[in-house]
Amino acid sequence: MFDITGKVAIITGASRGIGQAIAECYAAAGAKVVISSRKLDGLNTAAEKIRANGGEVTPIAAHNGDKAALQALVNAAVEKYGRVDILVNNAATNPHFGTLLEAEDSLWQKTIEVNIMGNIWLTQAAVKIMREHGGGKIINVASVVGLRPGTMQGIYSLTKAALINLTQTLAMELANDNIQVNAIAPGVVKTKFASALWDNDAVAEPILARTPQHRFGEPNDIAGIALYLASPASNFATGGVFVVDGGLNLPMI
Repeated sequence: MFDITGKVAIITGASRGIGQAIAECYAAAGAKVVISSRKLDGLNTAAEKIRANGGEVTPIAAHNGDKAALQALVNAAVEKYGRVDILVNNAATNPHFGTLLEAEDSLWQKTIEVNIMGNIWLTQAAVKIMREHGGGKIINVASVVGLRPGTMQGIYSLTKAALINLTQTLAMELANDNIQVNAIAPGVVKTKFASALWDNDAVAEPILARTPQHRFGEPNDIAGIALYLASPASNFATGGVFVVDGGLNLPMI
């Protein structure tokens, strides 16, 4: 049920962190993975690790806020492997740590472009190929702050809430194409991206105090649910938001 041998997966933001963990997991499960991020150096390092473990991988640099680059990413995947079966929209940015009303327009624009529009553009390009081959899987990496706003993370929270709604809308619109669309909402995961939360005691301790498991996540904690959502095991799951946060988002009294 969890075998994705021969499937072709595009994973964005895959040079490190959650994206890299998902790419390694998919490759181990038999997929041919196309990994993407802004810089090729980090992708090459991630690709070397996948190849060392016997996986099939192609690294392609593409900025998630550049529509033309994302179309080129899909084109390159099809040229290399002939199809796209799985898309993981994982790339994101969070340049503003502060209140909403303090943020400059440029920070709003950058966050919306990468976290929302980039995922829309890449999905548009990938869906055309999925339809030609009878279906596919789309996994959007959202966040628990898309369900409840994060302190000093207003713009980021807003974009992740939009990504969850996008997931649900696409699930309805693409159901007849045999394309399942789901979202993962991680809690705080120990990545460089989230270091402002877990690597600062003043911020980290209150979060851990509210987390029943009393720990932060690791990238591999997210890879398992991503494999489920990419595999035949999830064929009847669409429009779902799968929270993986150690219990942080539970409504405790």
